[in-house]
Amino acid sequence: MLYHLFAPMGKSHLFFNLFNYISFRAAGAVVTALLLAFFVGPAIIRRLRALKVGQVVRVDFLASHQGKRGTPTMGGLIILLCTVVPTLLWAPLNNRFVAVALIATLWTGTIGFIDDYLKVVQGKSRGLVAKYKLAGQIIFGVALGLYLITYPVVPVSTMPATATSVPFFKFVVLNFAPWLYVAFVTFIVAGTSNGVNLADGLDGLATGLTAIAAAAFALFAYIFGRTDATTYLNLFYLPGAGELAVFLGALMGGALGFLWFNAHPAQVFMGDTGSLGIGGALGTVAILLKAEFLLAIIGGVFVAESLSVLIQTGVFRWHRRTRGREYAEANRALATLKLR
Repeated sequence: MLYHLFAPMGKSHLFFNLFNYISFRAAGAVVTALLLAFFVGPAIIRRLRALKVGQVVRVDFLASHQGKRGTPTMGGLIILLCTVVPTLLWAPLNNRFVAVALIATLWTGTIGFIDDYLKVVQGKSRGLVAKYKLAGQIIFGVALGLYLITYPVVPVSTMPATATSVPFFKFVVLNFAPWLYVAFVTFIVAGTSNGVNLADGLDGLATGLTAIAAAAFALFAYIFGRTDATTYLNLFYLPGAGELAVFLGALMGGALGFLWFNAHPAQVFMGDTGSLGIGGALGTVAILLKAEFLLAIIGGVFVAESLSVLIQTGVFRWHRRTRGREYAEANRALATLKLR
């Protein structure tokens, strides 16, 4: 809104020309998000406490985590608010990169909100059933993939709509078949969203990693959106992508502001409202920048957490299945001896 209000005045007033610079507006988004988090954070935390929206901790969980029982959750509302509002203030509202990123954040954040609501308000320990949660992520991923193929945000002359860049190779791109690209986009959105969710286990971990990832992607977005920088570095040029730096600046500022309340000992947890929203935002930004593989490097901890959970779950199921057979055979042998 500020961009549309003041940027046109830059032709007659030198000061307002600052609003034409992405770097200025990105910095403004960071500061606005940070101050907004400090301002609304305590009020939201008090409201969550009054509503008794507390963290649910399983009885069989680690003893060190039992002290977190009752700590307000759904604090991701702070991050979402401090991302959306500064973006609306500082970014051009007609930029498709920004619009898609905002929709992704709100969509996945809403899925997380429903999950948290069912857990802590309705008292359903499982929250939103996993298949419904995944269905919501898949629906958005498929819709995003089809949209990007039908209405590419990147000029096809620069890069095919179904292609993505390969890190460390300037002139190498990986081009997918349309149906495979839709599946790839869906996998990135769902995988990143759930990856951030899995990393949100220690106080401040997911929040700090979010700030780092947002800052890194903001730099890449700014570079990809400049003809001079992309020409000098021999990178592909994405017209309009630089405005994502404003959105990512707001996300970084919101994460840093939330970290003040989320650092150990945490006064509030982001819950699935925050973690799914953040993951959806980062995954979508990586897709828009054609930097999906770069996401695995910038968000390496999120990837490691996801792989760790998959490996542990697989080993546990295999161990239970093999040991279960051994226990069953032992019980049958013991029963046979007793009959004799």
